Amino acid sequence: MDAIRRHPVVVICGETGSGKTTQVPQFLYEAGWGKSDGDNPGLIGVTQPRRVAAVSMARRVEKEMGLSGQGIVSHQIRYDTTTSSTTKIKFMTDGVILRELAADFLLSKYSVVIVDEAHERSINTDVLIGVLSRIVRLRLKTWMENLSNKNSGQNSAGKTSDTEMKTGICCRPLRLIIMSATLRVSDFTLNSSLFSQPPPVIEIAARQFPVAVHFMRRTPMDYVNEAFTKAAKIHSRLPPGGILIFLTGQLEITKLCRKLEQKFGKKIVEERKARKAALQSKSSTLPCAQSTPSIGERDTNDDGDTPQEPVTQMDGFSSGEAEMINLGKDKHEFAADVDEGQEWEEDPEALDTDEEDDLIVEGVELVEDSDVPMYILPLYSLLPTDQQMKVFEDPPPGTRLVVVATNVAETSLTIPNIRYVIDSGRAKERHYDLSTGIQSFEIDWISKASASQRSGRAGRTGPGHCYRLYSSAVFENYFPQFAKPEIQRMPIDGIVLQMKSMNIDTVTNFPFPTPPDRFALRKSEISLAHLGALSFPHGQSDWFMKGDPGGEGTITELGRAMAKYPLSPRFARMLVSGFQYECLAYVIAMVSILSVGDPFIHESAIDEDNPTDCLDDQAINETELLKNADCKDREIRRQKRRQFFKVQQQFASLGNGVSDLFKVLAVVGAYEFGQGNNPSKFCHENFVRPKAMEEIHKLRAQITRIVQAATMATGLKVEFSPKLMPPSETQLKVLRQLIASAFIDQVAIKASKVKSCQSSSGKSGANNPNRNLVAYRAIGIEEDVFIHPSSVLFDSNVHPEPEFIVFQELHRTEKRIWIKGITLINPSWLPVLGKSLCTFSKPIDNSTNNKIPSRATDTERKCFVIPKFGGPGLDVELGPVQMTQRKVGNLWVWV
Repeated sequence: MDAIRRHPVVVICGETGSGKTTQVPQFLYEAGWGKSDGDNPGLIGVTQPRRVAAVSMARRVEKEMGLSGQGIVSHQIRYDTTTSSTTKIKFMTDGVILRELAADFLLSKYSVVIVDEAHERSINTDVLIGVLSRIVRLRLKTWMENLSNKNSGQNSAGKTSDTEMKTGICCRPLRLIIMSATLRVSDFTLNSSLFSQPPPVIEIAARQFPVAVHFMRRTPMDYVNEAFTKAAKIHSRLPPGGILIFLTGQLEITKLCRKLEQKFGKKIVEERKARKAALQSKSSTLPCAQSTPSIGERDTNDDGDTPQEPVTQMDGFSSGEAEMINLGKDKHEFAADVDEGQEWEEDPEALDTDEEDDLIVEGVELVEDSDVPMYILPLYSLLPTDQQMKVFEDPPPGTRLVVVATNVAETSLTIPNIRYVIDSGRAKERHYDLSTGIQSFEIDWISKASASQRSGRAGRTGPGHCYRLYSSAVFENYFPQFAKPEIQRMPIDGIVLQMKSMNIDTVTNFPFPTPPDRFALRKSEISLAHLGALSFPHGQSDWFMKGDPGGEGTITELGRAMAKYPLSPRFARMLVSGFQYECLAYVIAMVSILSVGDPFIHESAIDEDNPTDCLDDQAINETELLKNADCKDREIRRQKRRQFFKVQQQFASLGNGVSDLFKVLAVVGAYEFGQGNNPSKFCHENFVRPKAMEEIHKLRAQITRIVQAATMATGLKVEFSPKLMPPSETQLKVLRQLIASAFIDQVAIKASKVKSCQSSSGKSGANNPNRNLVAYRAIGIEEDVFIHPSSVLFDSNVHPEPEFIVFQELHRTEKRIWIKGITLINPSWLPVLGKSLCTFSKPIDNSTNNKIPSRATDTERKCFVIPKFGGPGLDVELGPVQMTQRKVGNLWVWV
């Protein structure tokens, strides 16, 4: 607190679990910050990169302060807020405060802003820190000028004028606190363009117990099954404590949760205990009956005393016993890093001898059982909030908590009572090719800093263990020290537009903690120019064909209108032009869909398992097969698959299958009409995610309110009506044109229409032996691209090989580049919507009368030309169109 009082900027570095997120805001509040009658009356703002962290931390701080229900501590996320006039501490996502900057650049209602989880280096966080570094200076300067004016006799009445209130001149100096969970703070402290004077760094030790880290001697490829094996052994052999397993995505998490449930679920364990009891009862009637010890048990201890208590009795362990047990398949799998000085067991590897190799039957390792059920919870970003919050609750008595999570559990959230961590060492990240715009979701190694964060989760409540499913050699040679900042690996169109709207014309001079690539900045400006949001100095319409347009892009009136919406520039482009033909409600729905993402459950999530997964290795007759519960489950999944494709076909019929976006628009309309009082039933029957549908509904309402505010001056009435009637044919055509305008630089053209175009295999795309895999060419990509099988346009029986389409995303796999989110377009729209992507021939003769109107004979004329679309290497000749030329000097230029 002393450092915060004496310095405008402070960096707090503390490991996860140090309490910085929950305690620092409380320290500030108790020291008088945020109180209207104090020296620093503004709000205490705390930003988080994730919504679930903003909500959960606000609830935690409110509970710790004993202020529940008073509104002192609030949160604000995308479409949910609890803020009120009594709010003093406000938790929010970094995107929320960035939007507030557009209306109040000085953030005059805040006295201190805490940027939490700065080490994650998201785009929003980096931009926010850069802007706040300037606001801190400006607030201090205006405060000093205000004091000087008062001392010199100005504003002698002692009252703050309305002008001063609006401009923020009366604001006291702003304090900025940057909090990071890693020691990589040099990007903030040693960046002279960010802070002229290095801010002080305060290191806070975490309340951390020792964690034993175990590497594997060999790195398995199938890390999901390896995680299952380790979790099973931990559960069967080690003392009580929660298990946290890190995987890469929802599908892996679902697979592992299902597998653990089938082996250690409460129902399965109860059935197994009943069978054991029946077997023991039967064997007890036999003379000299002896029970066979299970895997991992001993008949007697080393002194010949009575048998040891089975390790599955979870309440019979001391807190230190786990230090003596390795969980490898044999004694050579994990590095020996346990303390061999313990006296409670002479052989510390008694449960990991080579005898386990004899327990392999046809390549399948038998996993020991346990009479204690697991309480298994998934955790990933797409999970509904109420289900995410379950990880913070105590598990049912007599169970062991097992959380299977993505890297969302790595930082921000602290799950209580975790003692064991199983780290796959991988994460799924979106990779973006700046030159081509191709995106790919790739599973890759995490950074060493992230691995340290994950292992630290095991030492919050007591000594813990982290089992890393990779070798120390892989860790040292392939894991980067820190993850690459998001601003250097993702498109930044939205950030560039927002900065331009804030009159930051030269974005390259902005004080980023880590500057983005200059090529990326230039590419963003060009992309925004195609959308009409920026213009270049010379004002020529053919600048794209000439290469670099030269000069800095200047924001247009259309761009300023687009910047009012907290959305991607492409989606904002649709909204700004969506008022015609009463299409606005449909445009808002489509933009909400695009922002939230595809709500349909992925096909693979309902796919049947491998037939051998549900059968034991022993022979079973037909009667037993029919009774097998797992096989019945497989049949249920087959029926679900049939119903899934039936539902997909039903919703794809809107617009006769011309757009993937229309398919989702149809399900949103059906949801609003058909959910009634049971939305979960609708979602289950139609294979959509309840959380996604709820978010789309809320976002529709929020965007409607934003449109209302943006169009208030025009007198246009915009009202939110949840229920949408099916659009007319004319409206569907207009909607397709709006989609085309937003993705005009993402047009794909059938390869056979591109002159001298050969597919990647050396054959024309039209000659592809697979009729559904027709090759297309897109702007700036020298390889063939293909319609993704999930698209409604993939079926050639509906639309035989469409020639011109627009797409939303490019995804590269091992074999092909797929395009997704496809809409069929008319080539005649391209010269109108994508003028910057066209070249035009000299005026040609046409039977249509093209005489210039008498009122504009000397300066303007209309004529017919032949446009070519696509740029160098992809010039596709279109049909004649009528264009307008205006005379500038002695030259006629296109309007």
